[in-house]
Amino acid sequence: MDKVYPDAASALAGIIKDGQTIAVGGFGLCGIPEALIVALRDSGVKELTAISNNAGVDGFGLGQLLTTRQIKKMISSYVGENKEFERQYLAGELELEFTPQGTLAEKLRAGGAGIPAFFTKTGVGTIVADGKEIREFDGQKYVMERSLVSDVSLVKAWKADKAGNLVYRKTARNFNPNVAMAGKFTVAEVEVLVEIGELDPDEVHTPGIFVQRIVVNANPEKRIEQRTVRPSK
Repeated sequence: MDKVYPDAASALAGIIKDGQTIAVGGFGLCGIPEALIVALRDSGVKELTAISNNAGVDGFGLGQLLTTRQIKKMISSYVGENKEFERQYLAGELELEFTPQGTLAEKLRAGGAGIPAFFTKTGVGTIVADGKEIREFDGQKYVMERSLVSDVSLVKAWKADKAGNLVYRKTARNFNPNVAMAGKFTVAEVEVLVEIGELDPDEVHTPGIFVQRIVVNANPEKRIEQRTVRPSK
């Protein structure tokens, strides 16, 4: 099966629909699938539930889909860089399932591993635990968290071979491996594409079995979320 598609729009064609749950890799603006997010926006799909550590910033990353009102619910751990996110949530226009960051990562990892739920101490005694099962182990209370599985996952990798084996670069690895595993169908945006057999197996972070489609974006914008420089002298 040929997994390589000529552009982001064709890589999403036939697999995205209204009302789906979409998981997106990245942390802030680091390691986000820029071209795939734009293609998702341009597709016009709506009523999406988006799983992501955050929602980008106003006008970039997933923030673009908030501007176009294509997301009805966010499952995320940080929302502080997006004013439109804040406005929609406070106005009751956007649902939010706020999740501690480590718990969100584990919910995705567990979903990809076929584990339906797990127990964690994080959130016990707070509103995070409201309505969830609490169980005691060895004298300590734990809250049960359900795992997450997406209809479609969008991830960003540095390098891939044509079988879909992925290599992430430095901190852009972040949530991407867990998001890739958690998807029923996963599309990877990569900067470098090589032939099968060119990757050292020990370098592979996500095996190709988790990836159904690949698109090359050799020159992503890679914006800096908060650029700080020393004053000129």
